[in-house]
Amino acid sequence: MRRLHQLSAAVTLAVVASFAFVGCGGSNSTAGSTETKVIDVTFQGDQTTPSGSVIDASVGQSITLHVTADKPGEIHVHSDPEQEFEYKAGTSDLKMTPIDKPGVVTVESHTLGKVLFKLQVR
Repeated sequence: MRRLHQLSAAVTLAVVASFAFVGCGGSNSTAGSTETKVIDVTFQGDQTTPSGSVIDASVGQSITLHVTADKPGEIHVHSDPEQEFEYKAGTSDLKMTPIDKPGVVTVESHTLGKVLFKLQVR
């Protein structure tokens, strides 16, 4: 009987420890979404990088557009509320307001009239 009690206590301890471990893993999996996502955007003449790509982002995630451009221009983010950014020739860092709802948000160059990328916000 004593051996059965010891075995039962060991199994209970193992189960509790496994739940604690799973709980830790769950909290770490969301930690990455709080990091700022930096998206490199390059303008060279009429060419852009990215050009129509789909880029993943998390709801509420901070996003910075790191723009390198050969001339000034404007970027339009079709979010709610909409966001517009002017950039200069050279390098600019543009901080977007975090997107607070899941969905697809189109980001375009008003200067060139083309889609730069689509944010897939989850």
